[in-house]
Amino acid sequence: MYDFRKSVVYQIYPKSFCDTGGDGLGDLRGVTAKLDYLKTLGVDYIWMTPFFVSPQRDNGYDVADYRNIDPRFGTMEDFETLCREAKARDIRVMLDMVFNHTSTEHEWFRKALAGDPKYENYYIWKDGDPDTPPNNWQSKFGGSAWAYVPEKGKWYLHLFDPTQADLNWENPDVRHEVQEVIRFWMSKGVKGFRFDVVNLISKGSYESDDQGDGRRFYTDGPRVHEYLHELNQATFGTDAEIVTVGEMSSTSMENCYRYAGADTGELSMTFSFHHLKVDFVGNEKWVLVPFDFQKLKDILFSWQTGMTEHNAWNAVFWCNHDQPRVVSRFGDEGEYWKQSAKMLGTVIHCLRGTPYVYQGEELGMTNAGFTSLDQYRDVESINHYHILRARGLHEDSVYDILRVHSRDNSRTPMQWDDSAQGGFTTGTPWLSVNPNTKTINAESQIDDPDSIFNHYRKLIALRKQYDVISAGDFAPLDQKNPSVLAYTRTLDGQQIVVVNNFYRTETDWTCPIDLTGFTCLLSNYPDTEVQTKLHLRPYESVILYRA
Repeated sequence: MYDFRKSVVYQIYPKSFCDTGGDGLGDLRGVTAKLDYLKTLGVDYIWMTPFFVSPQRDNGYDVADYRNIDPRFGTMEDFETLCREAKARDIRVMLDMVFNHTSTEHEWFRKALAGDPKYENYYIWKDGDPDTPPNNWQSKFGGSAWAYVPEKGKWYLHLFDPTQADLNWENPDVRHEVQEVIRFWMSKGVKGFRFDVVNLISKGSYESDDQGDGRRFYTDGPRVHEYLHELNQATFGTDAEIVTVGEMSSTSMENCYRYAGADTGELSMTFSFHHLKVDFVGNEKWVLVPFDFQKLKDILFSWQTGMTEHNAWNAVFWCNHDQPRVVSRFGDEGEYWKQSAKMLGTVIHCLRGTPYVYQGEELGMTNAGFTSLDQYRDVESINHYHILRARGLHEDSVYDILRVHSRDNSRTPMQWDDSAQGGFTTGTPWLSVNPNTKTINAESQIDDPDSIFNHYRKLIALRKQYDVISAGDFAPLDQKNPSVLAYTRTLDGQQIVVVNNFYRTETDWTCPIDLTGFTCLLSNYPDTEVQTKLHLRPYESVILYRA
């Protein structure tokens, strides 16, 4: 059985990973073609974002058929081949399941619209005046969270796009349908599931929210733990090899103690996003502010210590398909690109939790740098362009914000080589390839011992080699230091000290622990000296070890 504490998960956004058909869209055969690359990196699981039948209003997170593969990505035979070839390389497949909502093109919703009472109860409907939504809840993509259907004289709830109708988990038939979907993919050999915004599935009161946008009424709702425990017992909990992770939107740490507790029978681990809101203003991301380094440390450290104390497990990560590129966000795209990318990788991979690598992160891929609206494909970004313009922001200011925060920053095609389309496709890519593929690409890094790729490869290997990294206790060091993020991991007499300069300025740092007897396991500079008082160069990062 895989120990998910020692494992590393690699996230693939299939649409942007590798296109073998020349149509500009990545496909399942493209993932299979790159399995040797992933084996070289050393990852244990590949999590693929949805490739099910979908109108692609939200890039596959609007599922129209949970059991069939969208032809643009390939066939079921392609998927079965991928699973078989991955298993041959000791890599397991994790699927992304979207069970908070379906596409309005799903058969269930079409039957609901047609008046079938069974399927009407699969969704959340409210009577009301066509000009007045049932409450003031806001969609996470902007605007009201309710859509009116004149033929029915009712509103349906959509916490995301209007084409993504929320499922009614109060209905046991819905829960049974979801269980059947999970069992279907388990029968195909799938050994991992990631559950999209799963802490939103239980809605509480439907009253208007006088404090905000309604999220307090549906986040970590009253029956969510019951539902997840039930799903566990009926499906993946019957196979001890299956690993699960829940994406938790605006969650609380206290809820995650239960979602990912070792003995609670819900999920293996959780994604939480508080540390990725340190360049927001409150919950508003469509602003431009410097990231708050102290807040970043406080959040990371509090989750590390809290989850440890309650025997619960977290996914640890910087990047995914919904987040900008971390080297652009918290690092340096210029002179210290390589050093900062390596430093950021070190921070995550030595934490307590299962590390996730998002495609291209291991190469130091950067934000897209788009300059016009027609380059964007993300519905959230396009919606907020118009929202921000309507608020009176100048067009240049709106583009500045999109270049920092748009989800399309992470969705540009994978940069395999220095060719015009980055080796992603022979056709026209669905989303423009970043021009810096000329200098940032896999081909140039695989055989370079000093590359970001090989730094990640070493980090992944260290987690498997040293139990103190995968299972050790966590403790912060010098938490209020304005430049340095440092911590220890300790297990059975072994200890590592992880020290990271988060800035391009040099700084002197004195370790609160005597470093006599420590050796350097890994650094992003070739000549790091082990001493209690360290002179840290720009973005310098070091892992020190003592048995």
